[in-house]
Amino acid sequence: MTVSFAQIKESTPFVFDQNCGTRVVLDHIMSKWGVLVLSCLSDGTHRWGALRREVDGISEKMLASTLRTLADDGLVHRESLPTVPPHVEYSLTPLGRDLMERMLPLMEWVADHADGMLERG
Repeated sequence: MTVSFAQIKESTPFVFDQNCGTRVVLDHIMSKWGVLVLSCLSDGTHRWGALRREVDGISEKMLASTLRTLADDGLVHRESLPTVPPHVEYSLTPLGRDLMERMLPLMEWVADHADGMLERG
């Protein structure tokens, strides 16, 4: 499925408007931590500690905030299991999986080209 930017603007004429919801959603999913957490969850369900280890450099506060935001957006499912100690698992929702099917090729492109691009700078 290839879509041109002109087609997007045609269906969402205010896509560049500062009050357009697309800006909010893009900020959530394409933020430094949002994209990394979503990418990690694309491999399956993770507990808090596993996410914290996988997303190197993220603070507890930022992980909590990012997960809350992505859950509020309907991209991440949080399941609290009734165990002692508390056991919480995070996974992608169907909407989150749909997003990541589209975003993972971009992540692959970035991984393939980042070093060469940074060498030029």
